[in-house]
Amino acid sequence: MSEKPAKGLGRGLSALMDEAARPVTESPDESRGGVRDVEIARITPNPHQPRLQFDEAAIDELAQSIAERGVLQPILLRPEGNGYQLIAGERRWRAAQRARLHTIPAIVREIDEATTAELALIENIQREDLNAIEEAEGYRQLIERHGHTQEQLGRIVHKSRSHVANLLRLLDLPEFVRQSLLRGDINMGHARAVAAAPDPEVLTREIIAKDLSVRQAEARAKRAKQGPAELVLTERNVDADLAALQRQLADMLGLKVEVVHKGQGGSVTLHYSSLDQLDLICQRLSGESI
Repeated sequence: MSEKPAKGLGRGLSALMDEAARPVTESPDESRGGVRDVEIARITPNPHQPRLQFDEAAIDELAQSIAERGVLQPILLRPEGNGYQLIAGERRWRAAQRARLHTIPAIVREIDEATTAELALIENIQREDLNAIEEAEGYRQLIERHGHTQEQLGRIVHKSRSHVANLLRLLDLPEFVRQSLLRGDINMGHARAVAAAPDPEVLTREIIAKDLSVRQAEARAKRAKQGPAELVLTERNVDADLAALQRQLADMLGLKVEVVHKGQGGSVTLHYSSLDQLDLICQRLSGESI
């Protein structure tokens, strides 16, 4: 089992691409620097791509932009046989094909299969392109194939260990619940609530039929598991609204969040364990691209 993340991970793709400003070969046709034009037909998709669903309308829109302005950011590839395998940038690659381009700017690096799978997950998470199920499946693949612990994964993707653990629990839910989350019939807060219920599928169907809020779903899950009397005692000691909001923010950010309300005001505290996590918070709050 690996005791530490592979070199270069957990620092974002921008840092990785900065390091890639050197060619992987010294052949004359590929010696003009880190970025080169690669024939699109020689590129194959990454079999470890964690993203299962692509927004076709968004890809069409990107294709129109590429047709007018070209590909502004290179994709990341690794050599494979007589061609190349995608590591990062599948949306741009797909859109470039629809724009009928023959070549696409790319950075080519000698990267092993394990690192390729990790970088594909990092790219999608940092750009918030994955839904909860896809992100969880990506974590499971990294654990099963490459021996990472939940704590190591948290450091790699700049998320809390509890965030990783909560997402992995979603994979144990019944298929109907997982598909409801994928379709958007329920959200991550609902999924966490039904995971604690004796029968997650029954509660999921009730949430959809009655359009229950996350707090209502949590109350029903507790009632089914603990009984009405214990639920009343619990709600006397805990502000359920603040607790639900705290969990929702933690799900959105992947970080530990504390919400304290006193009188008409209060505070929201975000906990980070590294400068990378702090940088990610600043980027999201400022609206800058990741």
